[in-house]
Amino acid sequence: FLLDFKKDELKLRPASFCKDSCYLPPLRYPAVCPIKSSTEDEKCRYIIHGGKNPNNELSDKLYILNIASKTNKKFTFRCIEKELVGEIPEARYGHTVNVIHSQGKKMIVIIGGRSYMALGQRTTENWNKVVDCMPHIFLVDPEFGCCASYVLPELQDGFSFHLSLTRNDTIYIIGGHSIETNTRPPNFYKVKIDLPIGSPAVSCCVLSGGISVSSAIVTQVKENEFVIVGGYHSDNQKRMVCNTINLDDNKIKIVEREAPEWTP
Repeated sequence: FLLDFKKDELKLRPASFCKDSCYLPPLRYPAVCPIKSSTEDEKCRYIIHGGKNPNNELSDKLYILNIASKTNKKFTFRCIEKELVGEIPEARYGHTVNVIHSQGKKMIVIIGGRSYMALGQRTTENWNKVVDCMPHIFLVDPEFGCCASYVLPELQDGFSFHLSLTRNDTIYIIGGHSIETNTRPPNFYKVKIDLPIGSPAVSCCVLSGGISVSSAIVTQVKENEFVIVGGYHSDNQKRMVCNTINLDDNKIKIVEREAPEWTP
């Protein structure tokens, strides 16, 4: 089904996949993000990566989802599995995927998440044990599917269920959960990706003023303004406050804002 917002009303509308679409399995905790485009035909495109299938197997697949056709009563989607080559990110969930823009080019960026222990370390007792993925930055060429990983000294510990938001060639990483320590450190990173002719240049710096949060929802309300809603402070403490994130050219600020009236 397609969730359709019109006149402050939320409606479920029937949707289907076209005949030349690949199979998109049911997935829990995949990473999803839109691909922004100036052309009308490519406005509604989404990237879906990773996640858990109904058999609790983790996916390392990357899908491109777009609207193939639409009428007043029905939407038809097309899903394409993108073949990946090179340093392919391991199967994972609880991570993020973003698209950055630099010097007229695009790049898919995959960060964080959890995966099962390596096969050589798994036993009958810990077969389903998950660990934080190594905190590498994966870049994926959206056209050719070429993958490359980058190790940054500022990212020492793995994290998952964090927030990420983009502005042009920069990704901001906020919060997250460490399964190793069962904590939600107030992570706040700025990852800048430059795409010159040749190899990409990836850099990271640690920012102050982060917040402790995991599994929250972040949405863009204006060009340079985002809102964080929900999530968790700890395993048994839901996060009842909301925040506004303001992005300017030279600074980023996270401030608390009025929260809605939560239902019990």
